[in-house]
Amino acid sequence: MELKLKDLRSSKNPKARIKILQGHFATGNSHINTYIDMSTVKTRHNNAREAAKELAKEYLTTTMVDTIVCLDETEVIGTFLAEILSDSTTMSMSSKNNISVITPEFHQAGQIVFRDNKQRMIKNQQVLILAASVTSGKTVSKAIESVLYYGGSVCGICSIFSAVTKIAGMKINTIFTSSDVPDYRAYAPHDCPMCKEGRPVEAIVNSYGYSKVD
Repeated sequence: MELKLKDLRSSKNPKARIKILQGHFATGNSHINTYIDMSTVKTRHNNAREAAKELAKEYLTTTMVDTIVCLDETEVIGTFLAEILSDSTTMSMSSKNNISVITPEFHQAGQIVFRDNKQRMIKNQQVLILAASVTSGKTVSKAIESVLYYGGSVCGICSIFSAVTKIAGMKINTIFTSSDVPDYRAYAPHDCPMCKEGRPVEAIVNSYGYSKVD
């Protein structure tokens, strides 16, 4: 698979890069024709830091952030994002704020929950939701519902890639959009044209990566 992956660099910052692979893939909610690999930007600290710099620009002078909820293994990016937003040498609204960076737990029923020891980082806090890739927005919608349930306020949604522009009426601050991957398509499983053409699903993909279907 590695030989087929193609680099896609952000026009805003070339170090914030992802990789793409064309094919027929199944996610938990849809079928897609392009797998977007986030391994580099999520795990290599230089790339993660550069991505965080781009995402932080939206919030520095406009938004108070108390907590960053990291979905899709984005904790490295989230940590850099917290550091940038809380920098005391900038004009950031979150300057000197001790920002919490937390990861939720997924219940068997698909709900997003926070254990008792983390709920204080949500209740009465301004919460920024960070995702790697947003296809349909269902997971982020669940994260919003969970934050509200535990008494927090969602002050923003950001991601590395998003195929949608808004969720629950809130703009998604993203580095890559569908215009950067013009051939990207997502379909409901029952309405997938690739399935109707008889093309087999090549791999199961999710926030953890790619698993080839034998």
